[in-house]
Amino acid sequence: MVTSLLHLGAIVGGVVGSVALAGYVARLVFGSAELPRVLRRRQEQPAVPAGRPLERVAADLRRLSAQLVRVPAGAPMARRRGLQAAYDDVLVEAARLLEVPQTLDAVPPGRARDVERLRVQTALATAGLVVPD
Repeated sequence: MVTSLLHLGAIVGGVVGSVALAGYVARLVFGSAELPRVLRRRQEQPAVPAGRPLERVAADLRRLSAQLVRVPAGAPMARRRGLQAAYDDVLVEAARLLEVPQTLDAVPPGRARDVERLRVQTALATAGLVVPD
C-alpha cells in the first residue's frame, strides 16, 4: 500500500513538473519569461567612455595653460599652485584617455614633477594632442 502511494505520488509529481516545465519553456520562447541570472550569457554592453570627451579635456588644457601664463608677478603663490595642480590633473586625464604612460600624479612637487610634466606634454604631442607650454 505504501509503495503504491509512493508510485502514485511520483507519477503525479512527474506530470505536474512536466506541465510546469513545458509552460516555462513556452514563456521563454515567447519572451514573457527570462532565464535565471546564472544561466544568462553576459550581454555585450557598449563601451562607456571613461571620463570626459577628449575635446573638452584639450580645451581645459588650453584654458589652464593660458591662465598659468597670465598669473601676475605679485599674485599669491596659492593661486599659482592651485592652477598648476588643476593643469596637472587635466594632463593626467588626457594621458589616461590617450593611453600615454605617466607618473605625474605620483611625483611630489618640485623639479622632478616639472620634468615629468614636460615629458607628459611631449608624449601627448606625439600622440596627436597639441599641449600648449
